[in-house]
Amino acid sequence: MRNMSFMLTTQQILDGTKTVTRRDGWAFIKPGDRVRAVRKSRGLRPGEKLSTLRVLEIALVTREPLSAITQEEVIREGFPDMSREEFISMFCASHKGCTPETEITRIEFRYVD
Repeated sequence: MRNMSFMLTTQQILDGTKTVTRRDGWAFIKPGDRVRAVRKSRGLRPGEKLSTLRVLEIALVTREPLSAITQEEVIREGFPDMSREEFISMFCASHKGCTPETEITRIEFRYVD
């Protein structure tokens, strides 16, 4: 089972309020696949271990420009107090070379644990 990091939305995963994620890449994932939601998967320091949050089952995978995100989707991403413009800006700032027109992978999931 692959690991998927949710460092910025750990609490939303634990609460079960996040139901969609956008990723630069991950075009290989398919509905029915299961992933292990982890706090952090890259840049672990010596002795630091993976922290498993929950297990997710992929429900729907689509590719779309980042700018296609709606306010409802920002909420589903786990940011109810953020505007869509703020989300797009945050996403682009955290993904080198990303612009609002960049095609990203939208991954809808459900909790299985």
